[in-house]
Amino acid sequence: MAADFDGYVRVRGAREHNLKNVDVDIPRNALVVFTGVSGSGKSSLAFGTLYAEAQRRYLESVSPYARRLFHQMPVPEVDAVDGLPPAVALQQQRGTPTTRSSVGSVSTLSNSLRMLYSRAGDYPAGQELLYAESFSPNTPQGACPQCHGLGRVYEATERSMVPDDSLTIRERAVAAWPTAWHGQNLRDILVTLGYDVDTPWRDLPKKTRDWILFTDEQPTVPVYAGLTPAETKRALKRKETPSYHGTFTGARKYVLQTFAGTESALMKKRVAQYLVSMACPLCEGKRLRKEALSITFAGHDITEISRLSLRQLAQLLQPYAILKASKRHPEKAVVTQRIAADLLARLEVMLDLGLGYLNLERGTPTLSPGELQRLRLATQVRSSLFGVVYVLDEPSAGLHPADTEALLRALDRLKAAGNSLFVVEHALDVIRHADWIVDVGPKAGQHGGQVLYSGKPAGLKAVKESRTAHYLFGEAQAAARAPRAPSAWLKLRGVVRNNLQGLDADIPLGVLAGVSGVSGSGKSSLVSQALIQLVQAQLGQPVAAEPAESTEDLLDSADAGELQGQIVAGMESLRRLVQVDQKPIGRTPRSNLATYTGLFDHVRKLFAATRAARAKHFDAGRFSFNVAKGRCPHCSGEGFVMVELLFLPSVYTPCPECEGARYNPQTLAVRYRDHNIAEVLAMTVDAAWEFFEDVPPLRHALDVLRAVGLGYLRLGQPATELSGGEAQRIKLATELQRASRGDTLYVLDEPTTGLHPSDIDLLLQQLHGLVDAGNSVVVVEHNVQVLADCDWLLDVGPGAGEEGGQIVASGTPSAVAKNKASRTAPYLRRALG
Repeated sequence: MAADFDGYVRVRGAREHNLKNVDVDIPRNALVVFTGVSGSGKSSLAFGTLYAEAQRRYLESVSPYARRLFHQMPVPEVDAVDGLPPAVALQQQRGTPTTRSSVGSVSTLSNSLRMLYSRAGDYPAGQELLYAESFSPNTPQGACPQCHGLGRVYEATERSMVPDDSLTIRERAVAAWPTAWHGQNLRDILVTLGYDVDTPWRDLPKKTRDWILFTDEQPTVPVYAGLTPAETKRALKRKETPSYHGTFTGARKYVLQTFAGTESALMKKRVAQYLVSMACPLCEGKRLRKEALSITFAGHDITEISRLSLRQLAQLLQPYAILKASKRHPEKAVVTQRIAADLLARLEVMLDLGLGYLNLERGTPTLSPGELQRLRLATQVRSSLFGVVYVLDEPSAGLHPADTEALLRALDRLKAAGNSLFVVEHALDVIRHADWIVDVGPKAGQHGGQVLYSGKPAGLKAVKESRTAHYLFGEAQAAARAPRAPSAWLKLRGVVRNNLQGLDADIPLGVLAGVSGVSGSGKSSLVSQALIQLVQAQLGQPVAAEPAESTEDLLDSADAGELQGQIVAGMESLRRLVQVDQKPIGRTPRSNLATYTGLFDHVRKLFAATRAARAKHFDAGRFSFNVAKGRCPHCSGEGFVMVELLFLPSVYTPCPECEGARYNPQTLAVRYRDHNIAEVLAMTVDAAWEFFEDVPPLRHALDVLRAVGLGYLRLGQPATELSGGEAQRIKLATELQRASRGDTLYVLDEPTTGLHPSDIDLLLQQLHGLVDAGNSVVVVEHNVQVLADCDWLLDVGPGAGEEGGQIVASGTPSAVAKNKASRTAPYLRRALG
């Protein structure tokens, strides 16, 4: 066996997370895929052990100062790792990238483009040479002075601050003013100043409206609270003692001051809705100083070229990648050819990875985790590193099977360059392509953590306890099910969003409907944006806003373009909309599975009902780690304290007072069936299911969590440790706990992310259950296992970006499988047998 591979990485005694003293040998210079059910310990072995150990060794060789610049992983629990080369990790991005981060900055293509403009651009007569940083909106030399490189300015307008001009000022026409007393105070001041507060806003003179909204004056005047305008006039004339003196603030001044100065996230969010975004008048939305924009290449300024799709950019650069002799500027010709050829070579890798529809200006927050990971992978393919281990976390996430083939070509190129690839993966196409499989299991959490098999793919077939083998070798065939017929149709007409230009789409109701298509074809624009917003508007449901992370997030929400389109039929069948997305269930470790699902309320009531709790007069609030009376005072219920180390990563250590339990000793002294509250939170869903077998409300909630494949998660697992796919399934489980009323539309975007095929079967059972209860389910999916099991499919495409945005095929899976225009069809045919 050793002859096939160039040496092995030997792991001995790995105990990270749920790994049970694992010994395993893994070949180098090979594509090694780590498989197993969700939560089995694959990532603990690949990332928590192998990558963490490789990083630790590398960082020991750099200066203590340089070490501070790295995000350092904890030292792994392992006895020994031999033969391990340096490692590069390409993980799914868990955090939110900054608004200023873009496709161009992540791929470093923007740096080369700036160099091209600096050295080989066409300068107007008299314009002096600009250095590369002058072409970046993120530097003082390059950023437009008015919008600071954002390309947009934010303003409060009459229309944004007065949404309903038929109202009077007394009826709160100026919606942007604060609610409650402060708003009443401002209206009373206007009465004192002699303004008419009882005439509809639209009938007031423009001069009056402008002063009320836009003045910077702040007069202080006597206020007579509760008096009519006529009574106020008389009181002023008689110089009666006022209720108080009040200072006026114009509506725009109030909005801008509050947005810039308030510490309250709620207040900031409230006033942000009155800000509208518009292109910066100075740079016309191009983000740069006019000096930089005056320089062109191939007839385009640098912003225009950054807005071309990567495919168009490659076509534009092609002629420049060939050296053209120039007597007047020989050095410029050489520079142009070298930079253009380098850009072209890097663009070709990105096109091969199916990213040709993106452009350099596209912000990374708008990319899916799969797109972002492929972007970083493309950068590595061109880096020409040798002898490195690349550790990848589900690189096929968010990929259509056609794009997965391009991904495998990129991985083969990295391997051919003399590198090793360790890939955590569920996609059967990627597993089939492996040189070596490490299958971890047999189940999740405490029932996993063992290496069931380590060897060439064919040998896995003989491992009976492997769930992966069951699906990889075709033994797990879904029972053939006759597709349900749609009970009604939701008819969308004239949808304009991103690459959807006047699209008409009929969404089937009363069935499990799948929306498929290559990455970037317009599936999410149609379903997660257009469908959601149009249905919400018809139901009168407020658009569920996620808590904004930052000022930039709030301003971004002002940037979301107007959606065009309407629903012309089908709404009579729907009473409710539920969107189950992959956004986090909380931003801090205080939010966890138990608190989000409502499980914890039941658990706390059980503890409060014990004899010991009643004797001490402890109520259910006592058993919350967010309440001062029950939690550990030293760590404020966090369970850990942060220790700052000068040259090493800050480490979180269990709180020395409560040893990570989060509660004070008096609270921990109360036991329910021999367990305290901290021990219950440390249980997995599976363990809790056995522990609470005779507590119906808890048992039901735990049943549902297990049914969506989350039995391995701990009840108290912090939200910050959950993947997007796990967060989505927790939301789905929370929804499934509620008694189904029927007539609900459930919309899910790639719910199989991070799921093993056996867990996908569990998920499908739940989705079919929702449909059987009289609901409609729409899933945006790439997974052929799911698409083949749908009742109806809409295939969007045919290609990505400008080449997509159309409904290519619509019908049952077997009908779509026969459609020659569909890029999904060949994979469906294979799945349907």
